[in-house]
Amino acid sequence: MSRVALVHDWLLNFAGAERLLKAVHDLFPGPVHTLLHDEKKIPIWKEVQTSFLQSLPFARSCHRYFLPLFPKAIEQFDLSNYDLILSSSHAVAKNVLTHSKQLHICYCHTPMRYAWDLYHEYMRELKGLKAWYARKVLHHVRTWDAASSARVDHFVANSQYVAKRIEKTYRRAAKVIYPPVVTSRFNLGRKEDYYLTVSRLVPYKKVDLLVRAFSKLDRKLIVVGSGPEMTNIKAIAGKNVEILGEVSEEKVAELMSKARAFLFAADEDFGLSPVEAQAAGTPVIAYGKGGVLETVIEHRTGLFFHQQDVESIIDAIHRFEQAEFCSMEIRQHALKFDEVRFKNEFQQYVKEKLDEFYCS
Repeated sequence: MSRVALVHDWLLNFAGAERLLKAVHDLFPGPVHTLLHDEKKIPIWKEVQTSFLQSLPFARSCHRYFLPLFPKAIEQFDLSNYDLILSSSHAVAKNVLTHSKQLHICYCHTPMRYAWDLYHEYMRELKGLKAWYARKVLHHVRTWDAASSARVDHFVANSQYVAKRIEKTYRRAAKVIYPPVVTSRFNLGRKEDYYLTVSRLVPYKKVDLLVRAFSKLDRKLIVVGSGPEMTNIKAIAGKNVEILGEVSEEKVAELMSKARAFLFAADEDFGLSPVEAQAAGTPVIAYGKGGVLETVIEHRTGLFFHQQDVESIIDAIHRFEQAEFCSMEIRQHALKFDEVRFKNEFQQYVKEKLDEFYCS
């Protein structure tokens, strides 16, 4: 039996990447190594080992400010006594140090977006000394990240979209295994007259565009989520927009089952919430780029708009209201992304790569 170590960037919120890590941990219950851990928000693993960042003031609340220390922090973990390393990475977890007798498989949610694909978008928001410092740090991080990606033996991607990004960034092929969706949390419900979006309120999610679009429509929009954009979202929201902030998973499932449609304006790597909405039998109106192109079937489980602007969203809503969708068909499609499917595929893939490794 192989001795297994798991590596994850940080355990500060329980979102899609952490759900995947939990599913992997169910299959391969080894210790989790992570830069930072908020025990109050994620108390689910008994054996969690953190880096020296854990003891630094404000590291858990402002972790991105410590980016220059990430390379040193992830390389401090001594994994030399393990046979199999499974990393779950959207930043630096894949860059742990390993030796020739170890097999390292990385489930890559994306190469570090603010250092690669979204670099110029992030830089446009910075001025003066902050911009100069960020350019210097991110240049160093990109150089280190590209070189140390060779430490991974096999990449797994969460979508074809991310697999292409891995190939472009690291010149490596990646096996696509879609992440787990706990479809059993969702049930079909009687539709009510409101639209729904569930998202972290950060700039690239473009929730502000949805709110602006509904300010021009006589329709109800419910916004679930929190984040730094909350103040801006509240400022532009009309009386027909209800902002709930954070709610329980049970409440999210209920809202999804009763919503007329689920709205998604981000260019996302996979997009967990659109699949969850489909598991509740709810059609999706989404920006037609990224992972949703692999999870939403146009005219059967949802519709796309192709510009991230208010006019395109309004047009998509009008088109949606002229169309018909079958809730049962939508849910059946979502079941293809169920957690059981993920566990079977991932376990089989790891077994195959272990067999190859020990027979080579």
